[in-house]
Amino acid sequence: MKTIVHMKKIHPEDFIVKPGEKFKIQKRPTKIDLNADKEEIEDELRKVRRKIAKLQTKIYAAGTPAIYIGIQGMDTAGKDSLIREVFKDINPSGIFVYDFKKPTPEEHAHDYFWRHYKVMPERGMFAVHNRTHYEEVLITRIHPQLILNQKIYGVNTLDDINEDFWKQRYRQINDFERIQVENGTVMIKLFLHLSKEEQKNRFLRRIRREDKQWKFNEADLKERKRWDEYMDAYECAIDHTSTGYAPWYVIPADDKPTARLIAAKIIHKILKDLDVDFPKLSDEEKKKFEMYREQLLQEETKEKIKN
Repeated sequence: MKTIVHMKKIHPEDFIVKPGEKFKIQKRPTKIDLNADKEEIEDELRKVRRKIAKLQTKIYAAGTPAIYIGIQGMDTAGKDSLIREVFKDINPSGIFVYDFKKPTPEEHAHDYFWRHYKVMPERGMFAVHNRTHYEEVLITRIHPQLILNQKIYGVNTLDDINEDFWKQRYRQINDFERIQVENGTVMIKLFLHLSKEEQKNRFLRRIRREDKQWKFNEADLKERKRWDEYMDAYECAIDHTSTGYAPWYVIPADDKPTARLIAAKIIHKILKDLDVDFPKLSDEEKKKFEMYREQLLQEETKEKIKN
């Protein structure tokens, strides 16, 4: 599904899943035409990410709020490159990126939020999560045996992992995100919506190019065979967890430069609306700056006399 949108008229609200909306994944485009060439799109991205960097500096200086950016998508959806290109102008001391892999035995011994709690952003900081706590209602829904491996008390057979179980998990996720928001974290959730055809093209490119072959995993092809199941899992998860305090944004991902620009514009709009500025100094503190200035100038004068 493809639509045409002018590059200058990308509105973040066009990609949001509104609370109460019955989300249908098939009705969302995987590609949009911005009526611009790749160079124009990348130039616009450079402008937007510089604006993001300036806002991040203010948030870092103010020490609030915490900014969480969670990115989900099928294999090859472009999560890694989006993170690299959208956040490259941000001061590294103010941002952390976490790439979640298969849970460790220690992580399995705790509730599934435990490993995510440990790396949620501090106030004034950005945390970008490459894959998120939503894996626990995505891949586990396709492979429910993974739930049994967690040895959750009261969940003993696959029959226990029914629709009520998943609804409970959606509620838990909503509660988790509400707690984060109520304690000063801005939750930004991005789903990179890729078509099955484009994923095939990207897999073929990985196989063909030597510099990409290291990324290819045979297991990804096995998961691809269950594409429709994954789309159903994403549809259910997004439908149940796009809330007013932590909405989902569904980004067409068949064209990577376009997806990066849309993501950047969404993030910029959210940060701009926070209206965070540098800390304000009192009049007394401002007066001291003149004293500090005089001390430094006198130091310079003494050095010249000494020499």
